[in-house]
Amino acid sequence: MTDDASKVTSMRDAIARFVHDGDTVVIEGFTHLICFAAGHEIIRQGRRDLTLARLTPDLIYDQMIAAGCARKLVFSWAGNPGVGSLHAFRRAIEGRATERRLEIEEYSHFGMVARFSAGAARLPFWPLRNYMGTDLAKANPRIKTVACPYTGEALATVPALNPGVTIVHAQRADAAGNTQMWGLVGVQKEAAFASERVIVVAEELVDEEVIRSDPNRTVIPSMIVSAVVVEPWGAHPSYAQGYYDRDNDFYVAWESISRDPSRLQRYLDEFVHGVPDRAAYLEKQPQVTRLKAKERFSAGVNYGF
Repeated sequence: MTDDASKVTSMRDAIARFVHDGDTVVIEGFTHLICFAAGHEIIRQGRRDLTLARLTPDLIYDQMIAAGCARKLVFSWAGNPGVGSLHAFRRAIEGRATERRLEIEEYSHFGMVARFSAGAARLPFWPLRNYMGTDLAKANPRIKTVACPYTGEALATVPALNPGVTIVHAQRADAAGNTQMWGLVGVQKEAAFASERVIVVAEELVDEEVIRSDPNRTVIPSMIVSAVVVEPWGAHPSYAQGYYDRDNDFYVAWESISRDPSRLQRYLDEFVHGVPDRAAYLEKQPQVTRLKAKERFSAGVNYGF
């Protein structure tokens, strides 16, 4: 398949083809553009023994852990932002009988950024200073030290992270996979470049001319993209700048849902296993229309010469 050929496919087919049991899977997004739709399809297809990696695993990873998809979590902070704990995650690492015991590998935020950056650059490790004075290296033997060849200073190092598949949600992409994002952008670019396979999930499919008209907004180029899925509202209850707002009510409600394993299972049965796709999920969420973004356009730029 050439870069110019269409890579557009369904979510079901993208997950079936590119996400395998035992893979290291990244669904990135720093509060923004978190692809819940892809996580739900992974659950529906019954993937197992996954290593889930992400800076800030929140509700979607809690759901995937509860569904039995995960063997290990590689992360820097885990929680329900602004609300509290991830209770399926907590039960899993505490080894309670109702949940599978989960392996964990913990870094700082910048430690995870450095791991993705090393992976994207095809370097074996990345040096950094932000473990000085902390005990995190004692808890994670993969954090090591190296002497700087120029100053002799002892620097911490973290190993490269090269996922099997990275799933990125974005505002728009063309059929070849050139992907544009704006608003809060985390490490989606680094995670994508570090990965063997990349699934782009876009709110909107646009012509190549739209992409070319605003090239600086292209975060991920077609040459590294394996599949493009068009999935409006695919990040709900997360948000997509310019398309819809964050569903804060759902994040608050998840606190009580996730505390009760039977209630969490009922949620998965109704909203994940009980629907064939995202469109059917949205039919069960008529209130999401209140989140639709208002229009607030940025000023244009002149690319002429």
